[in-house]
Amino acid sequence: MSFPLLTATAALPAVGAIVTAAVPAAQRTAAKWLALLFSLGTLVLAAAVFLRFEPGGDRYQLTESHAWIKDFGVRYELGVDGIGVALIALTALLIPFVIVAGWHDADPLETSNSRWRPTQGFFALILMVEAMVILSFEATDVFLFYILFEAMLIPMYFLIGGFGDRAHAGSDENAAAQRSYAAVKFLLYNLVGGLIMLAAVIGLYVVTGTFSLAEASGAEMATSTERWLFLGFFFAFAVKAPLWPLHTWLPNAMGESTAPVAVLITAVVDKVGTFAMLRFCLGLFPNASEWATPVILALALVSIVYGALLAVGQRDIKRLVAYASISHFGFIVLGIFAMTSQGQSGATLYMVNHGISTAALMLVAGFLISRRGSRLIADYGGVQKVAPVLAGTFLIGGLATLSMPGLAPFVSEFLVLVGAFAAYPVVGIVATSGIVLAALYVLVLYQRTMTGPVKAEVRGMPDLKARELAVVVPLIALLVFLGVYPKPLTDVVNPAVNHTMVQDLDKKDPKPEVEAAK
Repeated sequence: MSFPLLTATAALPAVGAIVTAAVPAAQRTAAKWLALLFSLGTLVLAAAVFLRFEPGGDRYQLTESHAWIKDFGVRYELGVDGIGVALIALTALLIPFVIVAGWHDADPLETSNSRWRPTQGFFALILMVEAMVILSFEATDVFLFYILFEAMLIPMYFLIGGFGDRAHAGSDENAAAQRSYAAVKFLLYNLVGGLIMLAAVIGLYVVTGTFSLAEASGAEMATSTERWLFLGFFFAFAVKAPLWPLHTWLPNAMGESTAPVAVLITAVVDKVGTFAMLRFCLGLFPNASEWATPVILALALVSIVYGALLAVGQRDIKRLVAYASISHFGFIVLGIFAMTSQGQSGATLYMVNHGISTAALMLVAGFLISRRGSRLIADYGGVQKVAPVLAGTFLIGGLATLSMPGLAPFVSEFLVLVGAFAAYPVVGIVATSGIVLAALYVLVLYQRTMTGPVKAEVRGMPDLKARELAVVVPLIALLVFLGVYPKPLTDVVNPAVNHTMVQDLDKKDPKPEVEAAK
């Protein structure tokens, strides 16, 4: 038997979570290093998956299949296509940076009236989320995917509610109440979506007699049945993504979390929703996907414009990044349902590039907030004069967020807009307004926090330290590298997109209409 590489890639962080949680209470530093080592080991295995994957080979590779619940036909089936490989690489890449950035986020508080925060639990939960997300990108059994889709909510709930942001205005009691509210809202929204999806999963089994993605794809079903099942799946994925109007949990969750946990939410966990739209909605219900496309494109446009407009008006740095992410997820959904190869390739690249750019911006913002003790934009000013490296990295993260040419997100956003213009010109035109608004909220944020007179509260602010530079510099380097040379990703992603277009949707890209010269 060949080595079960996919299982090992997901199992290693799960084992790491158990080992880290078992470290004695007094050995907090040992727990941190163990978590980091397990995350780096997972990155090595993810790199092996990336290198062993053959873009020109079978659609699903490195497959594993074992009987699980025989009476119901549930199997432990794994396999990756190019889209899954790219997102596994993104997840494994970001987790070490999340751990290093949050090195002190779960240390015991110094104030006498604060409860002790279990450091081991914080890092163990991060590793457990990583394990579940990676396995969800690998699962080709619908029931197995559903279990993971729901199970990852549990560690995320405790990360949001139990390890919230310390830079919170008001009393400790008020901060705890806000964290609890954000965690419960996150859980309830996603649980409702998951319950609706469960009904659709059961319905799929009743109609097709299987949970296997390969066997259920292409199965004949009545038009009304396919549409109802599609809506059940899509609703859950739209909550996770998040897509307007199911987005309202995200600003609360990101605002009340520590910066590393906020990155975990939007750069890692939320990608499961958009990934599942490609793999399950388009793969299982191609006709229903085309039927729903006009409405979904309208929702995507609302997300793009609405998220950007609210980002412009934010006074809280982390909530601004959250609303910007809602706008970006609108672009991803737009690319998926434009039903063109450029749009879907761009959407997949957008998932990866958004993860890197948001991680860079949010983590630098977290370093900034930890120094001042406030998330409010108005409490900053003139930071670039006292901490130029921090200001410079913050600017690069912001420029990546607005998709500046030369940085990775530009490539993906350009492809999404090209794909949208090719199929739906009016939709593409409206979507470009999100670019203008992104420039507005990013540059205004930088101007208000980094330029102008130096405020007294930031006058002694230290610049980035070695640990913080170790987090930010590689992310910025990746943004530049993938901005000028995206070929390593496109070579892996494009064949998977072609499979989706040809095998699942039976569609070809629209040919551009060119008038003959007179």
